[in-house]
Amino acid sequence: MKHDDLVWLGATEAAALVRGKQVSPTELVEAYLERIDRFDGAVHAYITVCRDEALAAARAAEQALARGEATGPLHGIPIAVKDQFHMRGVPTTAGSRVLADSVAADDAPVIARLRAGGAILLGKLNLSEFALGGTLDPPFGQPRNPWDLERDPGGSSSGSGVAAAAALASATLGEDTGGSVRSPAGWCGAVGLRPTWGLVSRYGCIPVSWSMDTAGPLTRSVEDCALLVGVIAGHDTRDPLTSTRAVPDYRAALRGDVRGVRIGVIRELCAGDTDSEVRAAVAAAAALLASHGAIVEDVSLPLLPLAGAVFMALADSEGAGFHARWLRERPMDYDPGTRRRLLTAGLLPATLYHQAERARVLIRNQMWEALSHHDLLLAPTAPSPAPLIASTKAPLRSEAEAARRFFTRRSYTTPASLAGVPAISLPCGFTVSGLPIGLQLIARRFEDATLLRVAHVYEQATSWRHRRPPL
Repeated sequence: MKHDDLVWLGATEAAALVRGKQVSPTELVEAYLERIDRFDGAVHAYITVCRDEALAAARAAEQALARGEATGPLHGIPIAVKDQFHMRGVPTTAGSRVLADSVAADDAPVIARLRAGGAILLGKLNLSEFALGGTLDPPFGQPRNPWDLERDPGGSSSGSGVAAAAALASATLGEDTGGSVRSPAGWCGAVGLRPTWGLVSRYGCIPVSWSMDTAGPLTRSVEDCALLVGVIAGHDTRDPLTSTRAVPDYRAALRGDVRGVRIGVIRELCAGDTDSEVRAAVAAAAALLASHGAIVEDVSLPLLPLAGAVFMALADSEGAGFHARWLRERPMDYDPGTRRRLLTAGLLPATLYHQAERARVLIRNQMWEALSHHDLLLAPTAPSPAPLIASTKAPLRSEAEAARRFFTRRSYTTPASLAGVPAISLPCGFTVSGLPIGLQLIARRFEDATLLRVAHVYEQATSWRHRRPPL
């Protein structure tokens, strides 16, 4: 195969070809390295490219195949990871000058599981500083949306979304606190899964919010998402909050249909602040699922428009606690946007934090109640297509504008985070100007398999996954 064909193979398809010795791991790694050389200077998806290490790992993978040794589900597949996870011998910058010289001594459990599954680590991916969002001057280059280089790719797993959508890796790993996997998936036209909180270990990941952080895959197909989450999920003694449940075969769960699945369309997220093209695409997606036998009806969750503000009060406060020492000792090493956000959060009174905790319980209960009557909830991933990068950094002129920029968009993805439930974003259309639109599905805790199955049915019934960014 030509390199341009190899890079667009899905991880699942490429793994099958590697096992059948029709494609070599070295060919795959060389194809992705060549593509990174061609395009990453424009999109800034990577912070570190592990070129020599990846080629050596590819040769070792080929030798293992030649010896007939057992291979993992990702044997020989080039994967890239958000630079928030420790990877042995490689800097973990978390997108910040504060950690520019910090080199990890050990792999995070999710990285170790990727290696054990046979994956080849291509490198570390760009992100909003400390995974917070709102970085004004990214120290490792401004990540750019591959569908329009002047557009925001979404955060905080910006590089993970860009690399997945633009085929700069076979698949990628991100981290989702309040939407940091789903937002770049939605705006870049990729598939992004936030697993059930507690399904995947967070040990070895630079934290944002201990009560909401979770690792999650970004891919070009739902099947690849199912493949990756099956590899990284499972109990870890170093993260006592991980579940001890057995990990299901998520790929096997994709074989079912959606007949009789009850889906509630969240009324508050499909009106008002939601762009008309986004509303139309999400409504068409709901209708398609209904035509395949799902029971689709509107559901009202009136507290959800407050979710963005509640989330920021909690997550930013938890982040401020983690960063307190560095903020005292090295404040000028932080990006101005990050520094302002963390210092502001550190000034929030305890009474406000506790009010936000009580509000979180109310939002969580409203989500859980809706999911007791519906198998899934459906909504847009974001209220609009990807905005211009310049607009996300423009000065704020009013309280209303600040609320729209910081809270409104987050109210679409943070409800699942506040409730601890799994959610996925996948492409459901494009605007007239050619920008991707993301569909979000949300399920009950530990029903990630149902989530993936319904997403897969929708994906297979549409052609959105076949479009490629115009790089």
